Amino acid sequence: LQEQITARVRMQEALHQAQDIARVNRVMLMGEMTASIAHEINQPLTGIISNAGTSLRYLSAPAPDLEEAKTHLELIVRDGRRAAEIIGRVRALVKRAPPARSLLDINEAIREVIILAEGQLHRSPVDLRIDLSSELPRVPVDRVQLQQVILNLTINAIEAMSTVPTPERELVVATGEQDAANVFIEVRDSGPGFDGTNGDQLFTPFFTTKPEGMGMGLSISRLIVEGHGGRLWASPNTPHGAIFRLTLPIGDVSESDNG
Repeated sequence: LQEQITARVRMQEALHQAQDIARVNRVMLMGEMTASIAHEINQPLTGIISNAGTSLRYLSAPAPDLEEAKTHLELIVRDGRRAAEIIGRVRALVKRAPPARSLLDINEAIREVIILAEGQLHRSPVDLRIDLSSELPRVPVDRVQLQQVILNLTINAIEAMSTVPTPERELVVATGEQDAANVFIEVRDSGPGFDGTNGDQLFTPFFTTKPEGMGMGLSISRLIVEGHGGRLWASPNTPHGAIFRLTLPIGDVSESDNG
């Protein structure tokens, strides 16, 4: 009995350490995304300031135009909500919280990640192509954890293409049904790629090809995907580059952590 208790304590400690590492990885990713986030928030803030000034002009005119003022005030509300949503997504990605699975629209989750990565996509620059299946069933997953995986794969792909000529940098994010029981998410880049026989090594903890990398991103991503009953693997792209594909089982939310 004592051995069982000890083993359980060790397992819980290992789980807590993995969660802490995962949180550090999220914070590091968001650090890389700071400029993109600032750019994304700046857009609604600029709209708020512009529409506020316009509303004041309409209200301050000798014959105030209340309808036009109302229109621009509604735009202020819209932009304010958009800014709040962006901040909410960032907070969700970096905070420490227990998994909360729900039936998720995978395509919507991907679009939110692409918004966060937009600034970096333009700075690189990278030609982005999104190929999302319109008939994709919802999948019981933790939104924050899945978005961490997608963000990690996206950032890795962008960085991998930094050494190839700009016209050749293409990032493809695709979704679809792997089979009757699983959906897939695929991130393809046109970077230098890797030796196809060593694809599994990319997911080894502390293995990295980045000078300043920790080598934990892909390892944690695979753990997250496997924790959802899925798979994550890599294969060479053609004519060059890498393909990262993950699959997630289709199921009912009752099968998830929330019961």
